[in-house]
Amino acid sequence: MKKLALMALMAFGSVFPAGYLSAQTALKDVAEIRNGIIFVGMAYEISEKCDSVSARLFRGLGYLQSLRSRARELGYSEAEIDAYINDEAEKDRLEGIARAQLAQLGVVPEREETYCAVGRAEIAANTRVGWLLR
Repeated sequence: MKKLALMALMAFGSVFPAGYLSAQTALKDVAEIRNGIIFVGMAYEISEKCDSVSARLFRGLGYLQSLRSRARELGYSEAEIDAYINDEAEKDRLEGIARAQLAQLGVVPEREETYCAVGRAEIAANTRVGWLLR
C-alpha cells in the first residue's frame, strides 16, 4: 500500500510547476487535492491487484493535471508542493485512508477477487475511482 501512496504522490508532484504564491492552508488540509490523490491511489491499487481491471493512464494524468491547476489557483508554491509529496508521515496517512476506504468498499487484502469486485462496482457506479478504471 505504501507503493500506492508513493505512486500517486509522485505522479501528482510531477505535474506541478514552480513559481506560485504561498497559500495559508497546508496543502494536506485541502480536501479536494487530498481526496483526489487518494482516489488516484485507490484506482492504481485496484488495477495492480486485479488482472481484469486496468487504470486509465491518460485520464489519471489529466485528473492529476486538474488537481495541479486547482492548487495553482489556490496559490501553492513548488516548495509547498514538494514538501507535501515528500512528507513520509503524510504518505503513511494517505495510505491509511486509502486502505480504510478500500476495506469499507469490500476489499480484503491478498484476495484478488475482492479488488476486482470493488473495481467493477466503482466503474458501474461511475465514482471518481471507477472513472479512473476500465
